[in-house]
Amino acid sequence: MGKNLSVDETSLSNGELYTILTNKSRKGRKGTIEAMIAGTKADKVIGVIEKIALKKRNLVQEITLDMAGNMNLIAKKYFPNATRVTDRFHVQKLATKALQEIRIKYRWEAIDQENNGIEKENQISNL
Repeated sequence: MGKNLSVDETSLSNGELYTILTNKSRKGRKGTIEAMIAGTKADKVIGVIEKIALKKRNLVQEITLDMAGNMNLIAKKYFPNATRVTDRFHVQKLATKALQEIRIKYRWEAIDQENNGIEKENQISNL
């Protein structure tokens, strides 16, 4: 078990979801996958993680995960010495979504402003 772990969900085929616990220091080489769990429900994930010796789990210093509430609670309870870090994919996704919402808001304001200007011009020319 490495000092830096990652927990994420993935779909391998036909929409079947799996939770994968990876050792980030292995960088994709042999021993990278610490656990692969069918499903994402907390009780299934906990059942597998509890089989990992507490002594090994206490060695984990950092655990990277998405923003799923159940995964955060699992990481907090079963890797008590680890700092929880939100993965950059989900941070970027949130930031992009917020930026898009702001962009749309200001675009609609600009359209409204333009339409109001056209309406005022039409009123003036009809006088």
